Amino acid sequence: MQQVVSVWVRDPRIQENDFWHAYIDYEICLHTDSVCFTKKISTVRRRFSEFVWLRQKLQANSQLMVRLPELPLKNPFFSLNSSRQITERMKGLQRFLEQILMNPLLLSDSCLHLFLQSQLSVSKMQACAAGRTHYSVAQAVQRCGRRRFHSEGDLRKNLSMSCDSDSYSPAGTDPELWNKDILKNKADGTASCDVEGSSQEETP
Repeated sequence: MQQVVSVWVRDPRIQENDFWHAYIDYEICLHTDSVCFTKKISTVRRRFSEFVWLRQKLQANSQLMVRLPELPLKNPFFSLNSSRQITERMKGLQRFLEQILMNPLLLSDSCLHLFLQSQLSVSKMQACAAGRTHYSVAQAVQRCGRRRFHSEGDLRKNLSMSCDSDSYSPAGTDPELWNKDILKNKADGTASCDVEGSSQEETP
């Protein structure tokens, strides 16, 4: 029986570092029955620079034996207020992950599992994958709690409604409504997950 690995990139949100600096991160939903994954359903949030890190690590770890798909081009004029640009980037990021997950060789890479199923920062993912932490990759994955979903049934229901791979706009087909939704959500809390403790979720 063929094993399935389904991934969705959705729910872009503006995160503000300070008054002058902001970025967009995206929710990555993973649903699989593959034996390559110990956690069958998960959600994490990642930003574009973390996708860049992942591609670099996968390329280095595969020792050039795999031709990796390209990421969306980095646009120097990318605007956080442009729903069109955000949608195009999100689609490109999903295509990138879909192609990565089709390659059996890459499915054994620890960096990929940490990227998809933990909320560790880039520096902690790198240290964990290199064995320089007191916790293993499996422990990092298992101890990262799910964000916003309380059961596998809730996640499956949500994915069927709003994680359709052909539908990228959480607010419907009107990009203006979606753009307003992104701006509205920029002050929402996001989950923080560290293997040193349990997952915490801020309340608005």
